[in-house]
Amino acid sequence: MAKEIEHKFLVRNNDWKGEIDRSTEYKQGYMVSDDKKSVRIRVSDHKAWLNIKSATMGTYRQEFEYQIPLEDGLEILNTLCEKPIIEKTRHLVPYKQHTWEIDVFTGDNAELIVAEIELTEVGEHFEKPSWVGAEVTTDIRYYNNSLCKNPYKNWKHELKK
Repeated sequence: MAKEIEHKFLVRNNDWKGEIDRSTEYKQGYMVSDDKKSVRIRVSDHKAWLNIKSATMGTYRQEFEYQIPLEDGLEILNTLCEKPIIEKTRHLVPYKQHTWEIDVFTGDNAELIVAEIELTEVGEHFEKPSWVGAEVTTDIRYYNNSLCKNPYKNWKHELKK
């Protein structure tokens, strides 16, 4: 069984930008997203993936991912996925023994920046860089499938109160 052990954080400042190793633009859409699972398509410039995830809250989830032909991914994204489509640039930033994924969202989720770290086991120790802010791993609003249903533009003002 495939698994994902991940922590998700808000980003405090832009100090990570000088440490970027690689960046990729993604568009992703959800065909199914409910309280038990999500099925999504993710497309970059040259590749596409079908991804199936359990909707378990917290750091541990089942995850299965399969590369599919780019043309199929684009067709599914454009015709079968809920709107709005999630648009983001993922920056990979090495820090200590881990690589952080910094997602800078655009479109309906513009201004949202989230840092994620994937671990090999539950409870694995990791150090947080100074630019990592509050943990939002258990805040469902920050999950991509939630951002599709209720984009950041609809609720970001609530955070500034």
